[in-house]
Amino acid sequence: MQLQKFYILILTITVFLGASLSGNAQLFKINGTVYDSSRLFTMDAVTVLSTSGRGVVTNSDGKYSIEVSEKDSIWFSYLNKPTIKYPVLKIANPMSFDISIQISVPVMKEVKLKLKNYKQDSIQNRTDYAKIFNYQKPGLKTSTSSFGAGVGFDLDEIINVFRFKRNRSIASFQRRLLLEEQDNFVAHRFNKALVRRLTKLTGNALDSFMRIYKPPFLFTQYAGEYEFQLYIKKAYDRYLKGLPPEMLYKEEEE
Repeated sequence: MQLQKFYILILTITVFLGASLSGNAQLFKINGTVYDSSRLFTMDAVTVLSTSGRGVVTNSDGKYSIEVSEKDSIWFSYLNKPTIKYPVLKIANPMSFDISIQISVPVMKEVKLKLKNYKQDSIQNRTDYAKIFNYQKPGLKTSTSSFGAGVGFDLDEIINVFRFKRNRSIASFQRRLLLEEQDNFVAHRFNKALVRRLTKLTGNALDSFMRIYKPPFLFTQYAGEYEFQLYIKKAYDRYLKGLPPEMLYKEEEE
């Protein structure tokens, strides 16, 4: 009796393993690429599903690979819009089942980037803020009458003299624009490409050097190429020694 139960147990295990192996043997993969309706652009993030419950997502190149059985069907879904179901047995080439879905991928117009040009930017800035750059503190001016020798004051000038808040605001804005223009000029000459070439500094060390040893505007404005590069080399020597830039400015002034 016990021997009979043992045989039944062995038979049950054999049948179970056979069915399992048989089921696994029927699994295979379907590979392909998903395109948009024009078939010019591949589509990523498209969900690929099978009726057996498996699912994958297309990669950045629009490619997918999903494991299926002969009884399965697969379909594709993008933005919650599913396609029809494709029976696996009717797929002629499981190694390259490419499809296009009826969604057009918008293509942005080509954007052309222009290299930054300090001189052009400066001219444009002067044009945009011409009134501010040309602003002069108002004062009383005399005017002569064309009908006689009488001398008087311009009424508009008198009004502007007493518009204190407006005048202070414009003058302050003018100073900020001038300082910004000077900073841009210094950055134009004291640039990373030049400093990196002369000092071989990179990364945080380069950023730190440029922040600490940034030259003053007047020196940057009047120094020739030789003097300017010599300044950078002397600054680098002080940087290696851990010395501040103050003495360097005095040396340059002398």
